[in-house]
Amino acid sequence: MTIAKIWVVAEASETGLTTTTLELLTAAREFATTVEAVAWGADTATHAATLGEYGVSTVHDVGDIGDALPGAPVAGAIAAAIAAGQGPDAILIPTSYDGRDIAGRLSVKADLPVLTNITGLVGGDSLTTQHPVFGGTQIVSAHFTGQGPGIYVIRAKSFAPEPSGGAAAAVSPLSVPDLGNTNAAVIGSRHVEERTGPKLDEAAVVVSGGRGLGEAANYALVEELAKLLNGAPGASRAIVDAGWVPYSNQVGQTGKTVKPDVYLACGISGATQHMVGMKGSKNIIAINKDQDAPIFTVADLGIVGDVHKVVPALIEALKSR
Repeated sequence: MTIAKIWVVAEASETGLTTTTLELLTAAREFATTVEAVAWGADTATHAATLGEYGVSTVHDVGDIGDALPGAPVAGAIAAAIAAGQGPDAILIPTSYDGRDIAGRLSVKADLPVLTNITGLVGGDSLTTQHPVFGGTQIVSAHFTGQGPGIYVIRAKSFAPEPSGGAAAAVSPLSVPDLGNTNAAVIGSRHVEERTGPKLDEAAVVVSGGRGLGEAANYALVEELAKLLNGAPGASRAIVDAGWVPYSNQVGQTGKTVKPDVYLACGISGATQHMVGMKGSKNIIAINKDQDAPIFTVADLGIVGDVHKVVPALIEALKSR
């Protein structure tokens, strides 16, 4: 059996709907007869065509929230719809800063349970969730037993986004109730991450560096190789914690999850925390002078050698083409 209706919290950036949103819409189509979305902003209608292409019949528009954080108004609007008997059977939310805020507030407002860190779903009369534990070495399954729609917070790259070719979604307003002081916070300024290539979690090629690089200055090799491959530079937690690169470059359980066509690990030993964030890559290439490094257990191609010699040679070979 399939679920009657799933709502997906649809997040958008300056370039359109986020990849994680498209992943969740694709998953929702597999498990529900009807897929609807909840969105906010001044231009929700501009996303109707894309939402429809991914199977959404109706997008519930919270409207322009101005400089407010989306947590309170979006959670309040969804909770009000549920209280009025107009809610879904399940709510899928991306694991993002705003998504987690919305999920937590909605759980309290609607008195509903929430499951987080989800990497897989299994259908039926209700959804069964899959959660990696012990650094991803084991998978735990869970499901809701109570009444009311469950809240599912799903990690990026858990599903592959695939359009279904549907017509543009209908846009329906979703009223925000009186929120009192819970909606007092406003965004004072925004910081846009500076980058010259693709986003780390969307790149087809990712080149990551670890402590084996030796020092912060050598991370330039990773950045140059990534640029030549039209990819994105990543990093292990070790060199992020050491202050060599910003947190936005971190790949791993507490960083970004990536699933590129090619993942190139340079001087990364392969701690479990790191491998959780990249082991789903289609092709993994590892460069490490320690032939017993754990990274080789998941690598499709392993190069046992000094990263300071191998990476410059790769760079020169690419430049000569």
